Amino acid sequence: MLTENEIFQRTRLLVGDESMRSIAEKRVILFGVGGVGSWCAESLVRSGIKKLTLVDSDKVCVSNLNRQLMATVSSIGEPKVKVLRERLLQINPHAEIEIREEIFTVETAESFCIQNYDCIIDAIDSLQDKALLILMASKTKAAFFSSMGAALKMDPTKIHVAEFWKVQGCPLARALRTKFRKNHTLPARKFLCVYSEELLQNQGEENAIIPDGSMTFHKVKTNGTMAHITAIFGFTLAGLVLQNFTTKNKK
Repeated sequence: MLTENEIFQRTRLLVGDESMRSIAEKRVILFGVGGVGSWCAESLVRSGIKKLTLVDSDKVCVSNLNRQLMATVSSIGEPKVKVLRERLLQINPHAEIEIREEIFTVETAESFCIQNYDCIIDAIDSLQDKALLILMASKTKAAFFSSMGAALKMDPTKIHVAEFWKVQGCPLARALRTKFRKNHTLPARKFLCVYSEELLQNQGEENAIIPDGSMTFHKVKTNGTMAHITAIFGFTLAGLVLQNFTTKNKK
């Protein structure tokens, strides 16, 4: 079996030994391993993150094939977290990948003990569950990063990073802010988001979508999505996490 020194020799060259040790020790939890989260997980593990918890209750389905990292014809029907874990361990067999085939909800939130992690990543689709995670994560001392909506986008140059209250042109961010203000419950601190100001319209017929029995996380509507956009969102999230860990070591 390859050693971790061999696997991460190029990463070590860039960030140094101290940062590599720090990256390997950090505990990271990722909520949602779909179009955005799956690519984020891969980038984290390829960069040396070793202690990673993946949370997602969904199974791989036909409609995932166009954009989700672990989705293949042979993996259809399998739990996403299980398939992704198997892939990640093929990259680094030394990694400690925990999987939770569950949804983050009011009923399950406390069971995740998010306060025990060094970093929390939000790639949840459901507005209600996403809002809850934001509120809870912002009360912890963990680094926290969130993905806004990645559907209905084509132009990679319109993908940006901004503090949540400064995100522009994203319907999901707008809906979250409206929900927080309406409930008079705001995030406890500022946090960075990956988003795109682009907003296209679906062009295909809605009835052309083949029902596949997949869960939709209570989404009201199915929108078109492209792999290059979801991947960039996911890679950008991973970049924020790694930059956070390595920058602290240089101070």
